[in-house]
Amino acid sequence: MAMDRETLETYLKDAFPEADITLTDLAGDNDHWQAEIVSPQFKGVPRVRQHQMVYAALKGKMGGELHALALKTRAPD
Repeated sequence: MAMDRETLETYLKDAFPEADITLTDLAGDNDHWQAEIVSPQFKGVPRVRQHQMVYAALKGKMGGELHALALKTRAPD
């Protein structure tokens, strides 16, 4: 089963409540997503760690319900 936009958005908003989150369904199959997340929580955090924070927010769903997730993360300007 794939992860729909609403479910993915819920996980991300729970973890990053102040973030500006843009989701793009790359293949039209609810299975290959791009998430652009602009969050104050990323300020001063290396990109690798930012991505680890996002994967942690998905509570183990990455690779299962969520097959592919392209990430763009940054702190607000």
